[in-house]
Amino acid sequence: MGVTHVDVTVRNPAQRTRAWTGSFLVDTGAIDSLVPRHNLAAIGLAPTGQRVYVTADGREVTMDVTVGELEVMGELSGGVIVFGDEGAEPLLGVTALESAGIEVDPQNQRLKRLPAVRLRGFRPQLQRPNEFIAKPK
Repeated sequence: MGVTHVDVTVRNPAQRTRAWTGSFLVDTGAIDSLVPRHNLAAIGLAPTGQRVYVTADGREVTMDVTVGELEVMGELSGGVIVFGDEGAEPLLGVTALESAGIEVDPQNQRLKRLPAVRLRGFRPQLQRPNEFIAKPK
């Protein structure tokens, strides 16, 4: 499979007018998304924790993370964003894609919207107990 890029807007959830848009490499092998540190700092996002990641060459590295909003193809998603080094290529991880209801078409190297976002394990409650139904006086 070749490479797929998509424009993504990253927003500060506490100050939604603060945003950065860039071209992201779609990386279905990555769980979380990665953005260069200076782009996150420019929109007011600071590290809120750290996680250990395994890089493509097998090394384990501890990296700063935060939570932010990601907009992909007009669909809103939220998730963990990793603070990348200066010059790092932004990566769009699989959790942001799935949360936005978007999947990769590897044959055509494109992204496509799912007809509906998957919500596994959800069973709608068909009937509410009577004690929750308001009764007229």
